[in-house]
Amino acid sequence: MIALLLRDLRLAVRAGGGFGLSLAFFLIVTVLVPFGVGPEGGTLARIAPGILWVGALLACLLSLDRIYALDFEDGSLDLLATAPIPMEAVVSVKALAHWLTTGLPLVLAAPVFGVLLHLPGPAYFWLVISLAVGTPALSVLGAFGAALTVGLKRGGLLLSLLVLPLYVPTLIFGAELIARGSAGGATATPLLMLAGITAATVALVPFAAAAAIRVNLR
Repeated sequence: MIALLLRDLRLAVRAGGGFGLSLAFFLIVTVLVPFGVGPEGGTLARIAPGILWVGALLACLLSLDRIYALDFEDGSLDLLATAPIPMEAVVSVKALAHWLTTGLPLVLAAPVFGVLLHLPGPAYFWLVISLAVGTPALSVLGAFGAALTVGLKRGGLLLSLLVLPLYVPTLIFGAELIARGSAGGATATPLLMLAGITAATVALVPFAAAAAIRVNLR
């Protein structure tokens, strides 16, 4: 399992789908927003939680089609399907590798990008917490979407259409957690909902993704 994780981390970086591309896209979204809505600090502060979460969500989409693509092209996915390791574990490892190369860098960089949007001081803590709790769900759901489209040529657009609706609950509660935290409101409800979504996703979605891969490999 560890060897598979290290292999996927190396492939993600070498294929150009690692943290650099995601961070660059996240930065572009953050920089462009003030040009579109104006530089007024109060307006930017109000919309900053939603913009940061939308930017992180879209940045996660960039590398989803590469989760299984390289393994499918060189036949490694067929070998993994017949290996002693359960396919559910393979999906979980690949989702973890995606989060380590995409989600984790976004979590660490988000406070820096929040400065560009005049994010209120109390919101920085909740920004990191919300992304740290919510982004694993994005990677696991992305692994499920990638499993549905594995083997399809130019399936990136279809993958985005399949995955984006599944991201909406995480986006809503993640942005709400930051908004309530910055205003000094009660944060227990959105935090628990966000954690519950992530826990349910991590526990259940790998089984669906593994079944989709088996169907596509037949």
